[in-house]
Amino acid sequence: MKRNEQLVEVGFDLPRVSEQWPPGNRECLWAQWVTADAVRLRNVPSLAYGVAWGDLFRVHRAETGDLLAGKRLHWSGHCTIRVFVNQDGPLNGSLQRVSEMFAPLGVAGEGSPQWGLLAFDVPPEVDVVPVQRLLKDGVREDWWDYEEACVGAAWIAADEAEA
Repeated sequence: MKRNEQLVEVGFDLPRVSEQWPPGNRECLWAQWVTADAVRLRNVPSLAYGVAWGDLFRVHRAETGDLLAGKRLHWSGHCTIRVFVNQDGPLNGSLQRVSEMFAPLGVAGEGSPQWGLLAFDVPPEVDVVPVQRLLKDGVREDWWDYEEACVGAAWIAADEAEA
């Protein structure tokens, strides 16, 4: 995110997965205006599905005045992967240690300590094979579980090739 960007909060409605999850009905993400009714996302979603850094969305104002996301107009090519760190595992729930493991692969994210999760942005220029290997190794070692919140054809093809 550049310092001079004029950012706005955009709400994304969250479907209920269980009685406890997600912890709210909406996730607000930072975005930059592109046109009078479209924004480009400028952070990684922690809860919303099918959404990634840099995606272009049509937006509208709710009766409350809140800015809400509508149709996705363009996918950025970025993937969103969520890692749920095992609090009782070998890494002792350390989000920092997990983040440091992914950094050399060109992957960065945003942590939510209260939920023990890291939402990672995987840019389109990153080689996804090492990222996928680390994710699977972490599950095998009981470091974390993960979910693919927003992925594309390259991610899926790489995963199938490794299987």
